[in-house]
Amino acid sequence: MPRAGLTPDLVTDEAARVADEMGFDRLTLAEVAGRFGVAVPSLYKHVDGLDGLRRAVAIVSIRDLGRALDGAVSSADRDLLVALAHAYRRFAHEHPGRYAATVRAADPGDRDAVEASDAVLRTVLGVLSGYGLVGTEAIDATRALRASLHGFIALEAAGGFGLPRDVDRSFERLVEILDAALRSWRSPRVVGGRVSP
Repeated sequence: MPRAGLTPDLVTDEAARVADEMGFDRLTLAEVAGRFGVAVPSLYKHVDGLDGLRRAVAIVSIRDLGRALDGAVSSADRDLLVALAHAYRRFAHEHPGRYAATVRAADPGDRDAVEASDAVLRTVLGVLSGYGLVGTEAIDATRALRASLHGFIALEAAGGFGLPRDVDRSFERLVEILDAALRSWRSPRVVGGRVSP
């Protein structure tokens, strides 16, 4: 009999808090069960083991990230890229475990994960459409944007920026560089296996 009041959503929410506090890679059933004062087997009535719990946290996290990005972009009067980039970084700072859960691409066969990921992608593609980027160009630009923002965030979280320069200012410069790159984006021509200007 499941513990009264314990539901899959409550278990997932608590697991997301554990991920933020301890790290997504350190999320365990034992830690979550301990938070509720139950034995680990009790959680199996609510989640499909550790893999199922990690999947649930990832989906909730992607949805949360999607809402954060959409809210920032929807409320911005202009400079949508700036709003998007800052919301992305803020989410990673405020929810490091949840952010880590969003990094891996959704399994194409997982409908819930794909829906959550598609919501994030729609917001990003909406911003990129303002640069005239659509189709495969927008996919390439999305990957470049994500790689740049994630790289900065990952280095920042790991203490990788030791030079005497304000990290916030460096992030502003990164966003300015990304804006300039997106404004001048064009498809490279491939000639003889080499990229031609």
